[in-house]
Amino acid sequence: MSEPERNDLQQSKEKAIDDWLPITSNRSAKWWYSAFHNVTAMVGAGVLSLPYAMAELGWGPGVAVLVLSWIITLYTLWQMVEMHEMVPGKRFDRYHELGQHVFGEKLGLWIIVPQQLIVEVGTDIVYMVTGGRSIKKFHDTICPDCKNIKLSYFIMIFASVQFVLSQLPDFNSISGVSLAAAVMSLSYSTIAWVASVEKGQPDVDYSYKASTTTGVVFNFLSALGDVAFAYAGHNVVLEIQATIPSTPEKPSKKPMWRGVVVAYLVVAICYFPVALIGYWAFGNAVDDNILITLEKPRWLIATANIFVVIHVIGSYQIYAMPVFDMIETVLVKKFHLPPGLTLRLVARSAYVAFTMFVGIAVPFFGGLLGFLGGFAFAPTTYFLPCIMWLAIYKPKKFSLSWITNWICIILGVLLMILSPIGGMRTIILSAKDYAFFS
Repeated sequence: MSEPERNDLQQSKEKAIDDWLPITSNRSAKWWYSAFHNVTAMVGAGVLSLPYAMAELGWGPGVAVLVLSWIITLYTLWQMVEMHEMVPGKRFDRYHELGQHVFGEKLGLWIIVPQQLIVEVGTDIVYMVTGGRSIKKFHDTICPDCKNIKLSYFIMIFASVQFVLSQLPDFNSISGVSLAAAVMSLSYSTIAWVASVEKGQPDVDYSYKASTTTGVVFNFLSALGDVAFAYAGHNVVLEIQATIPSTPEKPSKKPMWRGVVVAYLVVAICYFPVALIGYWAFGNAVDDNILITLEKPRWLIATANIFVVIHVIGSYQIYAMPVFDMIETVLVKKFHLPPGLTLRLVARSAYVAFTMFVGIAVPFFGGLLGFLGGFAFAPTTYFLPCIMWLAIYKPKKFSLSWITNWICIILGVLLMILSPIGGMRTIILSAKDYAFFS
């Protein structure tokens, strides 16, 4: 076989694999797919802890952090969308491919992949626990006199749904699940703030939760991690954009950006009323999940919890899809296993089982999230896109673009350093109450 023939064979083999992998197999998405995939990825159950974060930040800093995060993350998301096709004729379908282009083949992988995996796998484990907790809360709300059932069983019920859904081949095939999830996030956010208005206390205390200065400072840092977690959709944005068709005349960035703008408006409609009205209504008496603070009317809280469950089912899939893509790429390209149904069934079921097991074993994983949140969420969302932008486009020193990017990088690095400190203290303080397999 001649050299050109060998190359052709190699290319057709790689194309066949790309046509099978979940991120690149289907490029027929519309702009509104981008809108609801982004809403599902962004508006996690993290929105319900925003009033609690506000209570630890206080009015002034709280509003500033929320608004700044919204602006910075919208800007860095715009950069990601722009960079998707900055090399003519090539698409960076995955976050790490962009990283490899900027930092080099080896280093790019080492910088991006571990952080992306921490975010995606960590979020999926949190969603396992959140899904299980919400089903348990629904069960306990509608049947207060029933026998108490362990959280582990509810996590298993949630996981059983994921075992089935994880077999859907690609992003476009989960668009129905994702749309339902996006609608649910808007619904339970609305329930949370409307019920807060209804139930607000007459004499609300807006002083800090902690009584000591040290407590106030550490809680403040931990709350920064919670806010960073609430804006973590960037880890799947290139993968979502990869599903949109693209030609030189009609690049994918236009429909993608339209979807992102719609998604960010929905994010604002969900986040700001919940955070501000929830804190306004309950002050520092608010729980770390606003739905727990609102105990009545019973039917409304039960409904909101089912909405959370449906939303988290969709969110889990959005974060799992890039992980499935990585696992399947390694198995097929590195270990040369034949692509097909068996490989997919085994690999994806193993991943769902792993997240379920960790969720059951470590049900206090949410506490670890403020800690992990700072390490991985801050870079991939707040400042890695800016570093890549500076490396590729090399804007003139002290130009608007240069200054903007450096401000984002400095704020992002501060967030990365400070929020894990707060998260770590929260873990240490609550460690005595933690029990594995509880």
